[in-house]
Amino acid sequence: MRFPLFHSRNGLRFYLLRGIALSILLVLAVFAETYGRVYRTGNQTLPAAATADAAVVSRRGRIGTNSLRRYFWNASTTRLRCIKATVSAKSSLPAARRGYMTEAEVGRRYALKQGIPAKNILFENTSRNTYENLRNIKPILRANSVDSIIIVSDPYHLARAQAIARDLDLNAEVSATPTTRFDAREKAGFLFQESYLLFLYQFESWGDRIWNWITRNG
Repeated sequence: MRFPLFHSRNGLRFYLLRGIALSILLVLAVFAETYGRVYRTGNQTLPAAATADAAVVSRRGRIGTNSLRRYFWNASTTRLRCIKATVSAKSSLPAARRGYMTEAEVGRRYALKQGIPAKNILFENTSRNTYENLRNIKPILRANSVDSIIIVSDPYHLARAQAIARDLDLNAEVSATPTTRFDAREKAGFLFQESYLLFLYQFESWGDRIWNWITRNG
């Protein structure tokens, strides 16, 4: 038996399929915009007039001497108002539970070897991801009268870090490391991965805002 309702251009199926197609196009458009933003943010330079109280070194991926050199070299060349404001904020590793140093501890040790006084290094050692990293460093910054920061990280990680910092009400600029440990093929994969993670973060953030608005006005 045929039901005209599902076969005509005015039928339910027509509107259902058109709604699905439009939803897919909308999702693809948002992802394309996110992809472009990750690429643009990773390739932009720090504005000449940008200054901050602190440089927050936020790493992603495997840690090593070469990557540390890139991060801290870039942090040392950012326009800080005072050297006291150099901040090492890195995600912790599960290996810490087995007695190994966390990324934050390795970063702090490297900064000390570069001649940065211990009293000038603010230390966050409990986070597991970028969101926790910036959320957990916020009270430490406040306690040390740090009102503005420059986030130093991998180029394609900066867009997500910037979005998270904005949601956490951190006054933050971003500065990409001058080089990256990724080769050309890996950079393409990293760009896609960071775009996907930012895409998911945005939808989760928007969902939370809508739910909070509903519960607040319900």
